[in-house]
Amino acid sequence: QVQLVESGGGLVQPGGSLRLSCAASGRTFSTNTMGWFRQAPGREREFVAAIRLSITNTYYADSVKGRFTISRDNAKNMVYLQMNSLKFEDTAVYYCAADRSYYSANYYSPDEYDYWGQGTQVTVSS
Repeated sequence: QVQLVESGGGLVQPGGSLRLSCAASGRTFSTNTMGWFRQAPGREREFVAAIRLSITNTYYADSVKGRFTISRDNAKNMVYLQMNSLKFEDTAVYYCAADRSYYSANYYSPDEYDYWGQGTQVTVSS
């Protein structure tokens, strides 16, 4: 099993930036694909970004492409989400997730992931 803990959320004004972190522990060899998802009140959990173990393979939702950057440090078992040019609609609880599959084509689906963190709140408000 894998334990995931998110941090870095908070309150930010529109146009501002935040950097989310996710620390993985336990069976970290099962974190072949790491993803970030978010869920706003009354909405379904949606894909934000994902990164492969190779690091060079990254994927983004159209809504965040060009504004968010996902990265990971395999030696430290950490994954990050740099969020720039934040908008009101980015407000949500952000979750870190781990997929034990080596190269899943369903990285965009919450159902693909085996482990989840508790989430960190991001609020964009003026």
